Amino acid sequence: MAVRNPLRRRPGPPRNADGSMTLVEHLAELRRRLVVSVLAVGAGGLICWILYESILSFLEHPLCRALRARGGPGGCHLYIFSPLDPLAIRFKVSVYGGLALALPVILYQLWRFITPGLSPKERRYVVPFIAASMAFFAFGALMAWLTFPHALAWLTGIGGHSLQPLYSPSNYLSLILILMLVFGIAFEFPVVLVSLELARVLTPAKLSSWRRWAIVAITAFSAVATPSSDPFSMLGMMVPMYLFYELSILVGRLFKR
Repeated sequence: MAVRNPLRRRPGPPRNADGSMTLVEHLAELRRRLVVSVLAVGAGGLICWILYESILSFLEHPLCRALRARGGPGGCHLYIFSPLDPLAIRFKVSVYGGLALALPVILYQLWRFITPGLSPKERRYVVPFIAASMAFFAFGALMAWLTFPHALAWLTGIGGHSLQPLYSPSNYLSLILILMLVFGIAFEFPVVLVSLELARVLTPAKLSSWRRWAIVAITAFSAVATPSSDPFSMLGMMVPMYLFYELSILVGRLFKR
């Protein structure tokens, strides 16, 4: 009697010859993709839990720069006010870091879920799609990290020099992590536009005709989306997003040719 190999990869849901699936098969496929994504986030979170000290030092760097620019005494420190704060902070950093590390797996699972509805020509864009999404997300997070010292110095200085900052890890890390996440998601803007151009939902000519309204929309979005509400973060998001808009028009014209 043949023995089944436990390491053998289980086949996915059965599909018809044309690649179509029933509703139940679609739900089973969605569940499988979600389970893989959750496991990837868990593995990434475990890695960030182990490397917590290095990640915390990296996230504290903007605070140190802002305090040095302000000319305050002493070093840069975060102060806890509860015995449970260290555990909560480590868990929060691990979750956000796990999401960032698992992003390639999540995007790949998303792409594999929608692949059956695409033509063979459209499936060739899977590697450029994931690579571009990762690159723009990382660039957005880096832009938030670079602009945050100026934003923090502006926020602490607007109340006057008589106010001395005393930050808790929860408030500070929540702000910088959310800011990096928002910037990373916002910088997926060109990937979305180029994808819509490839799907022939939008055209370069239509995007060109919408340029003035796009500037207004990008400005309003940047003002609302930046959680710190400071001009440095707003400009750090608004200027690249407009450049991405123009880049999307150029890329769309190249694809059209």
